[in-house]
Amino acid sequence: MQISLDSPASAPQPLSPYYSQVARIEHPDGSALLFVSGQIAEGATLTEQTRGVFETLTALLEAHGAGLADVVNIRTYLTDISRLDEYGAVRREFLTGTPPTSMTFEAARLFRPEALVEVEVVAAVPAP
Repeated sequence: MQISLDSPASAPQPLSPYYSQVARIEHPDGSALLFVSGQIAEGATLTEQTRGVFETLTALLEAHGAGLADVVNIRTYLTDISRLDEYGAVRREFLTGTPPTSMTFEAARLFRPEALVEVEVVAAVPAP
């Protein structure tokens, strides 16, 4: 098993230099697990921020040979859980197959005061 940590140059860069965006745990057969750090995005509305988050997640996964279809677990943090339907509508645009396991939490504050949503995922990448 080999572990690597990175912030791929082909994806939006992290908002802080003090964490890596992706932890890749590669198995001897070439399959891998990807742990993607929580992502936030700019935007005036929850819909805009959610769309930006999923676009960033897509870029991070693609940099490691994966896609949203490979996501097996998703954790979402919302500053207002009553807006879950609004978040869910955008999420369904991006996660179109069998839904992954999921947890959603309400958080009083996120990394940036203007952030309304933060999402982290785990993806399983099959062997080539």
